[in-house]
Amino acid sequence: MPRYVALLRGVSPMNARSPDLQRCFEAAGFSDVRTLLSSGNVVFNARTTSCAGLERRAEAAMQSTLDRVFDTFVRPAEFLRELVASEPFAEFKLPPAAKPVVTFLRRPSAHTLALPIERDDACVLKFTGSEVLSFYVPGPKASAFMAFLERSFSKDITTRTLETVRKCSVA
Repeated sequence: MPRYVALLRGVSPMNARSPDLQRCFEAAGFSDVRTLLSSGNVVFNARTTSCAGLERRAEAAMQSTLDRVFDTFVRPAEFLRELVASEPFAEFKLPPAAKPVVTFLRRPSAHTLALPIERDDACVLKFTGSEVLSFYVPGPKASAFMAFLERSFSKDITTRTLETVRKCSVA
């Protein structure tokens, strides 16, 4: 059975506990459910279906189980493994303290941007249509960079460090 990763927008240990999220995904009919890193990452098995269908099932289960919904972005674990294995940041020279991040769009977009775009110790490097590759240097302006991503691509996105994507892809 295929393995998937659900990346939930806006989850923290303060607003959703990992055991509660796990129960939601199990209630949605998913198997071998695991939560990772207490920040809205859920790995699970499901019969082959569309990612959009899996997102709807997960969000419906959250609504009925938690009485709240976190925007859900599903990708096949194999897709994420291939993304990480491709070393997507290798072609770019990142500052030593940079955190490479991947922003996931809910649906592919034909959005066009003249890249790279540099702002406040951060940079958008590449847009694939459904993922945005960027980096930021940790500091007080990191939240401004997240706001810039939302203005550029809408709030229907969620962002993870490349290391978190790696961990999710192999869980």
